[in-house]
Amino acid sequence: MTEYRTTLYNEVLKLVSKLKAIDPVKLSGPKGLWENGMDIVDVVDIILAVEKKYDVVIPDEVPVYTIDDLVNYLQLKAVR
Repeated sequence: MTEYRTTLYNEVLKLVSKLKAIDPVKLSGPKGLWENGMDIVDVVDIILAVEKKYDVVIPDEVPVYTIDDLVNYLQLKAVR
């Protein structure tokens, strides 16, 4: 991972961890958000929090199943 991606990943991981009160270790890696006991409402809450923090809009058609999915989208939009 590049330094920027690593920083962005850690920021998103921390945001999701704090928002859903889940240990960041459980969220990191290839595990999906649903595999951590989240439902669609939780995922929508996470998307809204990421959109607010990074001032972006994540379209409904963008698949968001993992922390990596969020980071990939933010990188695509070149959030700095």
